[in-house]
Amino acid sequence: MNTPRLSRRQRALANCAPITEERTADRSMRSAMSRACSGNEFVAQQKFDRALAALVQTMPIPSETAEWFSTKDLVPVSKWTWKKIVRNPAALAIGIALVVIAGVLVFQFIARLNDFPGSPTARKLLTIASSTRPVLLDPVNTDAGTLSDLFFMKHGLEHYDVPVEFADFKTIGCRVFEDEESRRIAQIWLAEKRMQLFLFPAERDAKTGAVLRFPGWRYLRQEGCVGAVAEHNGVCFMAALHGRDKDLAHYVAKPKE
Repeated sequence: MNTPRLSRRQRALANCAPITEERTADRSMRSAMSRACSGNEFVAQQKFDRALAALVQTMPIPSETAEWFSTKDLVPVSKWTWKKIVRNPAALAIGIALVVIAGVLVFQFIARLNDFPGSPTARKLLTIASSTRPVLLDPVNTDAGTLSDLFFMKHGLEHYDVPVEFADFKTIGCRVFEDEESRRIAQIWLAEKRMQLFLFPAERDAKTGAVLRFPGWRYLRQEGCVGAVAEHNGVCFMAALHGRDKDLAHYVAKPKE
């Protein structure tokens, strides 16, 4: 008997090949049937299946059976209710994910409402404030207001002046360092509540080079630290400490959100 050699995939397709004379739309099935048709076994099986199907179609169906099938709901349609949707694990997971995404977007939107020129730099400095230790600074025991002369004479930094609200506090240490954008930043550590002060260049317009000013004090929060920022003469000043807004509120003249 002539039996063609079929691959495992072709043999599986041939075993479930349709018995009608219509051309199948599946290319893989057509290829498997074309190759199997060269064998007598497949052709004989197809003829037998067609004859059996024709015989079954001629068999009469009892009226009782036909009536039972016409009234019986063989494939019940399940309606989706709110309770069923809530109890579905997939729907519940999608709902939780959407709520989390919405919460993150709302949080970011609210955080950006208080943005001001220089706020990205101030946030980075708050991160530095949360990890800095006094031993990293040069020991200096003086009033914070007098350090502007040191910054100018030793580092050539102009207008790095500590506002009058913080000028009389005693210092533990100070330093000048550069950030990743080569901006020179002055850091002062106070004995008062272990507060840290930062002075850094204000943001400027990319086209005109003009200082982007903002009025009053602005608050920031980052990694457990709170900062109050003000701008004067093209230099931003920030006071930072571990705590909440109210811990800084009585140090500044007019706190502003």
